[in-house]
Amino acid sequence: MSSDTSAPTTYRILIGKPGLDGHDRGAKVIARALRDAGFEVIYSGLHQTPEALVQTAIQEDVDGIGLSILSGAHNTLMPKVVELLEDQGADDIFVFGGGIIPEDDIEGLKNAGVREIFRPGTNTSQVIEFVQQACDAKYGRGGN
Repeated sequence: MSSDTSAPTTYRILIGKPGLDGHDRGAKVIARALRDAGFEVIYSGLHQTPEALVQTAIQEDVDGIGLSILSGAHNTLMPKVVELLEDQGADDIFVFGGGIIPEDDIEGLKNAGVREIFRPGTNTSQVIEFVQQACDAKYGRGGN
């Protein structure tokens, strides 16, 4: 069994705060947990547009984007990031999200291309496991 030499030794994740939401404690907790788990993490800072996040993701050559939204604009902002990635030919970058997202909205977000949604109370180990598996799958690693 040969390993994929094009796969990076360290996966890169962008944690983004799109829109007007000014609360970033959860995003910083996830960024720190991923960093502590061995990921290279880029944090966007507050008040980013979907366009800016996608450009940063492409420039930084990330494997995935985690979006934190507490403002209620998740049904607009998350699908917009997915759409812009597709438009830029960067749809190999997976998108996941977290924040105050009603259960009823999760299916629609997943149908729009958001890979996973994490709601308040999610243990950081669940996020780390998801990101690890998504990155491994991107490069054909892992046993699934």
